[in-house]
Amino acid sequence: MTAVNASVIDHHAHRLDDATRAASPIEPLTTALPELDVAAAYEIQQRNLERALRAGAHLVGRKIGLTSAPMQTLLGVDEPDYGFVLDTMVVPDGGTIARSSLCAPRVEPEIAFRLHRPLRGPGVSVADVLDATDAVAAALEIVDSRIVDWRITLPDTVADNASSAAVVLGPWVALGDAPDLDTVVATLSLRGDVVDTGTGDAVLGHPAHAVAWLVNALADYDTGLQPGEFIMSGSITSAVFVHAGDTATAELSDLGRVSVSFT
Repeated sequence: MTAVNASVIDHHAHRLDDATRAASPIEPLTTALPELDVAAAYEIQQRNLERALRAGAHLVGRKIGLTSAPMQTLLGVDEPDYGFVLDTMVVPDGGTIARSSLCAPRVEPEIAFRLHRPLRGPGVSVADVLDATDAVAAALEIVDSRIVDWRITLPDTVADNASSAAVVLGPWVALGDAPDLDTVVATLSLRGDVVDTGTGDAVLGHPAHAVAWLVNALADYDTGLQPGEFIMSGSITSAVFVHAGDTATAELSDLGRVSVSFT
């Protein structure tokens, strides 16, 4: 049970939805609602997922955030969070995004997992995740906070769909042809200049560990993952701010390259 009633949850879900549509950030939800906890924040997120589905969008995947030790330390947490990915959030590789449609976007390179069979927790292991995965891809996530100046606590970012805005997927690589995912080297570039690098083990030691965490967390809400859905497993490097005129590129060793431009 959460201490926040349904009408308050609906009110703040509308505030975040309006902020997303207008690309106009709002004050942290926890400023007006200090009693907001993570359970209530996921209810706010769910309200906006249901709103999008009613409007005709389709759920195509999930994203995992807060997988790095520095980000967990920053927010004072010891586990990740998650959000949803809609078909309307998927940008083609090499495509463009209007910077004016976002509040304060950043980009981060990730490994995406695509499932060929369902996964449902609890008790899902890394081995279960790999067995259910048919392909992986180099990917970019565009994260964006509808909270002004990224002044987020954990409940704020959870309510705000884990600060997700868009994803860009590179070509899918059959899992059997992929390298050990914890050894993949990700190089993030802006305008052709390298801005950060990292390895797959930055994501909870192994990106599949993050996916296993997600499936087991979803079990608390009687939800699983379906064949054909993909999972953004978490950032391998820091998340870098982008501006109009930028092109962001992620090169992941033995997985390929993916890029997006901001106009």
